[in-house]
Amino acid sequence: MTPSFFPTAALDHAVAGLGAGVVSVLCMQPLDLLKVKLQVSTESPQGGIGKQIWNGLNEIKTKHGWRGLYRGVGPNIAGNASSWGLYFLFYNMLKKRASGDDPNYRMSAGSYLLCSAQASAVTAIMTNPLWVVKVRMFTSSPDSPRAYNGLWHGLSTVWRMEGLAGLWKGTTLALVGVSNGAIQFMTYEEMKRWGFDRKRKQLAKVGRTMTLEDEKLSNTAYTVMSGASKLFALATTYPYQVIRSRIQNDAASHLYPDILSTIKRTWNGEGFRGFYRGLGTNLVRVLPGTCITFVVYENLAWLLRRTAVRRQSREVNALGISL
Repeated sequence: MTPSFFPTAALDHAVAGLGAGVVSVLCMQPLDLLKVKLQVSTESPQGGIGKQIWNGLNEIKTKHGWRGLYRGVGPNIAGNASSWGLYFLFYNMLKKRASGDDPNYRMSAGSYLLCSAQASAVTAIMTNPLWVVKVRMFTSSPDSPRAYNGLWHGLSTVWRMEGLAGLWKGTTLALVGVSNGAIQFMTYEEMKRWGFDRKRKQLAKVGRTMTLEDEKLSNTAYTVMSGASKLFALATTYPYQVIRSRIQNDAASHLYPDILSTIKRTWNGEGFRGFYRGLGTNLVRVLPGTCITFVVYENLAWLLRRTAVRRQSREVNALGISL
């Protein structure tokens, strides 16, 4: 069994996911902010995607300065980093159970789908309060008397004004969104398995077997696989994100009080396109963000695993010398 840097391999993956989430947020925060603003907007944006992004970011900068582009970065880091960390923790624990802790066991696509869905559901419920605060900070002006000053102020205000129901507002839709992550990871795992099978065949042709140093694909491969899997998942599940953002937007709570009325109002006022509002910006933001997250995660997870193996080797050698 391959040793782990932390007490368990699942913790290694959790730390790698946490680090990947932080890096992704720091790189993609302005586009994430703009995406949420577009999702809760009911006005049709002007121009193409590039123009919408440029005009939107420029408007935020003009009104609130450079700091405005990073408004809500605290809740975003807390939500994104904790979500990825918890997700990879639970996902790898579930995969370990499903495989019987056998590293050579080949899981089916359905097993990947089930493990991912379960991990996503638990993570979504645990982190929902962070996303409520994030959406409200993203959609409110920092000059507004109802604006949150930060993550803790947002959480405490929601708790005081709305109780538990406010902190877990939109949880039902978050659970619907479990399908997004499940589809993405099922696709990604199958593509990654194909990549490693291909690498093994290439090594076999030259008379080599897989070593720890070989147990990593190229960053280009991880980028293509993560981008393709996310694109496929996003295209099938995006509408729930629009509905969720509108329900969590406190300023429009009188217009979008629940799921059914939000769906009906969006359909009547904006038609089918309303459910895909902000998709272009989301693709520009999510695809690079997803690629960054997975490349950082895979490299961190491999680095922790390699460090653990080398540490174990040194300990064994030291024990042999002492004997």
